Amino acid sequence: MGKGKKKAGPTGKKITLKLAKNSLRMTADGKRRLDLSNMGIATFPKCILKLADVDELDLSRNMLQKIPDYIEDFKNLRWLDFHSNRIETLPETIGQLENLFYLNLCNNKLTAASLPLQLGQLKKLRHLNLGMNGFECLPSTLAALKELQELGLFDNHLTGLPENIVNLPKLMKVNVKRNPFLQTRGEEDIDTIQRLECLYLVNEDSMCKPCLKKCKEERDKLNKLKCFAPSARKLTFQGLLTPNSTAQETQEEWR
Repeated sequence: MGKGKKKAGPTGKKITLKLAKNSLRMTADGKRRLDLSNMGIATFPKCILKLADVDELDLSRNMLQKIPDYIEDFKNLRWLDFHSNRIETLPETIGQLENLFYLNLCNNKLTAASLPLQLGQLKKLRHLNLGMNGFECLPSTLAALKELQELGLFDNHLTGLPENIVNLPKLMKVNVKRNPFLQTRGEEDIDTIQRLECLYLVNEDSMCKPCLKKCKEERDKLNKLKCFAPSARKLTFQGLLTPNSTAQETQEEWR
């Protein structure tokens, strides 16, 4: 390789406008969905800007490393899927997708620093999947997602959950399976941490008094757990040479 030349990245498959148009589908509720999943795409195809009025966009199981700033042009998007790519950061303009209620970023290379503050502008977002990334902590911007109902955090490096995120008013399910929620206290604390592996949250108005009392007691126990320590062994997914190669057992979690 000559001096001063940069190593070329993956070229991937070239997507033409004709191919993209042939990938348009109608959903059961009459929405337009552009499905470009599992096509070996390495660069976001700019030609699909001519189809920016779609309601759903699926670019999962590709080789994308970057989401361009012009993602904001997809004003009608309600459903966006980027799972199983190589994305390391999100553009600030993603906050302009004001109709988005579903966002899947599972199985990428994201960290807390990868998520811009503008993510908190997604006021209609109800489902957010951040599983199988590199999160050791969660950014405060998630606390602005007041409509969020489900949050996927499985297979990360988390050692705790911020209270302002757990207490989101409409959050009903948080999946934190296979995170290093370690501690050095007694067996009772161990049991509490294990129950975090599948944590469900409901509004107080939906609970009877005995159940509400029990949940508050459990929350008090969680608030006392301050001595979490990160796992000495980082979680890796060496088998994921190609998307889905070793993740078949958990596909329903991160789709």
